[in-house]
Amino acid sequence: MSTVSRRVALVTGASQGIGRACALELARGGATVALAARNADKLAGVAEEIQAAGGTAEAFTLDIGDDASIKTCGKAVLERFGRVEILLNNAGITRDGLSMRMKRADWDDVLSTNLTGAFLLTQALLPQMLKLRWGRIINVTSVVGEMGQAGQANYAASKAGLIGLTKSLARELASRTITVNAIAPGYIETAMTAVLNEQQRSAMLPLIPLGRCGTEEEIAHAVRFLASEEAGYITGHTLDVNGGMHMA
Repeated sequence: MSTVSRRVALVTGASQGIGRACALELARGGATVALAARNADKLAGVAEEIQAAGGTAEAFTLDIGDDASIKTCGKAVLERFGRVEILLNNAGITRDGLSMRMKRADWDDVLSTNLTGAFLLTQALLPQMLKLRWGRIINVTSVVGEMGQAGQANYAASKAGLIGLTKSLARELASRTITVNAIAPGYIETAMTAVLNEQQRSAMLPLIPLGRCGTEEEIAHAVRFLASEEAGYITGHTLDVNGGMHMA
C-alpha cells in the first residue's frame, strides 16, 4: 500500500468529484488533508466525512482564479499545519465553445483558473518545500490536453500547459527531492460528464478500449501512489488514467 502517512496534503477543488475522492484516499492513507475550494459548505461536509472515518482534515476557502485568494489560502494552511508536503492541483473549470465564437473572457477564465492558478499556488508553497527537501506536486491535466477536443480549445490549452509546467518544474526541483507529475484522466463519471446525453455517451464509449468510463476512485488511487514514498523515482511524468483512450 502506498505510504503517505504523517504527510500534510493540500487538495484544490476538494469539495466534489475527483478532488473529493483524492482527499478521502489521501486521508485513508494517513495524510493530514487541507481541503480547498470555493464552496465552504461542501468542503465542511468532506472534512466531516474524513473526520468521521478517523482522519484529519480542515477546510480552507480558495478561489483558484484569484491571486489574493491563492496567497491567503496558502498562508493559512502553512500557519495551521506548518508545512505542505503533497500538493494536488486539481481545481478546474470549463467554458466550452467553438473557437470562432469563443469569448475572450471564456478563454481568460479557463487559462487563469486551470493553469495560472496552479502555478501561483505551487509558487506560494515552494519555499517551504525547498526547505523540507521533500515534496510531491501532482497536477490534474486531462486526455483532452494530449489529444485536443473540438469545442474545448481553451480547456485543452490549459491542460496541455499543465503538462509543460509539470515537466519544467520537475527539472527545476529534482535536486531537492521534490517530484512533479501529472495525471491525465479520460472520461470519468463526475458532475462534469453527467451532463452528456445518451447520444454523446454512445459516441464516446467506442473510443475507450476498456469500454467504460472511469471512476473518481480510480483517479484517487493513482494520486495516492504518485504522492507516496514508493513513487520517489518518478518525476516529470504524465500518468494516463483513461481506459486506453490515448496511447502515446
